[in-house]
Amino acid sequence: MSHPLLRNPSFRVLFAGRSLSLIGDAVVPAALALAVLRATGSTSALALVLGCAMVPRLLLLPLGGVVGDRFNARTVALTTDLVRCATQLFVGIQLLGGNPQLWHIAIAEVLGGAASAFAMPTLPSLITGTVTEKERHAANSALGVVKSGTQLGGPALAGLLIWAAGPGWAFVLDAASFAVSAALLAAIRVRHVPVPRRRLREDLVEGWREVRSRDWYWTSLVGHAAWNGAAAVLMTLGPALAVDELGGEGVWVAILQAGAIGLLVGSLLAGRARPRRPVLVANLGLATYALPLALLAAEAPAPAVIGAYGVAQAGLGFLNPVWQTSVQAAIPEGVLARVTSYDWLLSLGAMPLGYVLAPLAANAWGAGTPLWVSAVVVAVACAGTAAVPGVRRFTVRDGVADTLPAPAGSRRRSPQEPAPRHTPAGPESP
Repeated sequence: MSHPLLRNPSFRVLFAGRSLSLIGDAVVPAALALAVLRATGSTSALALVLGCAMVPRLLLLPLGGVVGDRFNARTVALTTDLVRCATQLFVGIQLLGGNPQLWHIAIAEVLGGAASAFAMPTLPSLITGTVTEKERHAANSALGVVKSGTQLGGPALAGLLIWAAGPGWAFVLDAASFAVSAALLAAIRVRHVPVPRRRLREDLVEGWREVRSRDWYWTSLVGHAAWNGAAAVLMTLGPALAVDELGGEGVWVAILQAGAIGLLVGSLLAGRARPRRPVLVANLGLATYALPLALLAAEAPAPAVIGAYGVAQAGLGFLNPVWQTSVQAAIPEGVLARVTSYDWLLSLGAMPLGYVLAPLAANAWGAGTPLWVSAVVVAVACAGTAAVPGVRRFTVRDGVADTLPAPAGSRRRSPQEPAPRHTPAGPESP
């Protein structure tokens, strides 16, 4: 009965709005790919449209973090929901009209990508502003389960909607989900911690200082970036290997479905488990992504690859809510959006690198080489965080970050306390 969905009306409304947005977003990727290919018949055009959404998102994420800290997260999220509602509705109308223009869709994706750069850093602040410290883990786990569930059922819902009514209606559905989400956000109050107004550069520097002053945080970000880069390699090379070496298109579909199921299982497990060292356990779970990479490189039997990918995605499903709770417990609310924006920037920035390098390396040395390299990198980067003192000693008790006892002779420092400025905790560019 202590779950925030049962006893916290504000979070219940927030949860409903975010869930609707996640459902709409799960439908759009398949609809966008099909719509662009139907209109142009060109994969290059599809890459252009996807890039139009990704580039402004990456460029504006740090600014989105500053805005998320300066203003109430509810106001920022509500505004971005309305912008994305308009862009998705515009694309839907274009597709339903029967004569979509590629540059119209590209401009809409630019605006939508820019809006998402301001929306993404606000979610942790929305949670900390609506629930108590003790409720944070349950709240993050509930949202993690919904996100995993939409990724499991989203492609099927997209296929059904496209088959029944066409891709245009998928965008109309997404626009409607953003409109309802904005209306729900307007109905709640979200606590905001005012921050002093400074120059933009000072705000950006302060956010980065908060990142690098915590060894458990920036080293984990390196692991998360490595994971995303490795995931891009697998998504680029995996389909062809599944078709050519493992038995056909059905094997690749089975791999993806196993991953979606694993993601949901990991999210459910995160809601029940309370590991004593949450960041350490979550990062070790993330290191299991090396398994499907190595098995694909070794041309292992299809069942082994399918099972390994399910286990790896379970590690991701477990990490997401555990990581969110840890960050919300340790990072002051006044800088939470900026710190989150750097997290997203490193994670999303690594994916285009994987998409570009994977086919180049495969053409030069064969598909096995980039897969083996990615497996080693993700294993070392994620499991290697176990060597970091801050990762090993970090813990969360009743929603408050703390450290386990340090070895004799060393000074014990709270995760909220920044490292002294003359002795930075990590390199300038981890």
